[in-house]
Amino acid sequence: MVRTKKASSRVVSIEDVARLAGVSVATVSRVINKLPSVKDKNRSKVADAVKQLDFQPSILAQRLATGRSNTVALVVPRYEGMFYSFYLLELIRGIGTLCEVLKIDLLLHLTDSSAILNLRGASGVIFADIIGNRKQFDEALKNRIPMVVINHCIEGPEVNYIAIDNAKGAEDAVQYLVNLGHKKIGHISGDVITQAAMQRLEGYKQALKKNNIPLREDYIIKTDYSRGQARQAAEALLKIQDAPTAVFVASDSMALEVMAVAKEMGRNIPGDLSIVGFDDNPSGLYGPVALTTVRQPLVKMAQMGLERLNSLMNDKKNEAAKKVVLPTELIIRESAKPPAAV
Repeated sequence: MVRTKKASSRVVSIEDVARLAGVSVATVSRVINKLPSVKDKNRSKVADAVKQLDFQPSILAQRLATGRSNTVALVVPRYEGMFYSFYLLELIRGIGTLCEVLKIDLLLHLTDSSAILNLRGASGVIFADIIGNRKQFDEALKNRIPMVVINHCIEGPEVNYIAIDNAKGAEDAVQYLVNLGHKKIGHISGDVITQAAMQRLEGYKQALKKNNIPLREDYIIKTDYSRGQARQAAEALLKIQDAPTAVFVASDSMALEVMAVAKEMGRNIPGDLSIVGFDDNPSGLYGPVALTTVRQPLVKMAQMGLERLNSLMNDKKNEAAKKVVLPTELIIRESAKPPAAV
């Protein structure tokens, strides 16, 4: 019977490479981490030994040697329904995909305003909005950790941010309804502790003002972005004696709930009620009526934020802070038309 020699399962170490190359472990480390001050002859010896032994350098050891963890912390303030959030999923998709390309590890922090952030080991941090956690942001800024804020415009000469023009997006949505002939336009807002919801509310008001349409406070209902509160808001709006003929809703998920409530109450969409959302969530395509909405470039915002942070992490710290506001796009589908009286 012929016995085959069992392959060794021992992991090749950096000491094995040094022994075969006839150099010190420190020299091997400098070659692997592409540091200068290594003689060409020794560099060649190490390269040959690495190839012969099929040596796979430890990522952790490389990072310890270079003093860089290459880990980015993504800090997300906790909010209602975050695990079902199109916004959060798009951020993670955008950042996660680019992290793979840039060979960056992603550390996800789901936090509330009272939590103390442990950013030890992180080379940089992305704040996915500032919602009640300004203290955490200030602490990171004080410690001079490379940092970028996304989805929030924030003052300060040192602060880099990539945000979205929520006010203009909302204004475009309401202007579209006005152009269709609507004058009785309601608004179901998100949680106004967020900058995005507040800006969308301001955009709604600005569009009414530009068109000399009186602002009715009973046409504005504020929510926490949840579908439950969107349902209550829709019921309240549609029970008003002089009910709106159109409604601008601060998110697509809430807009779909408004659509469902309206149909339950016997209203035709868009014959009796026109609806415009905000997000361009794919689910808006599959409701009873395809949802007209405002597209915001979430993935682009997330990836631009990570690209900027990667630049800061690579010692480009003397550049002026970048403050970018990305435009939105109105996506016209089937959920809005001229009011029946026009």
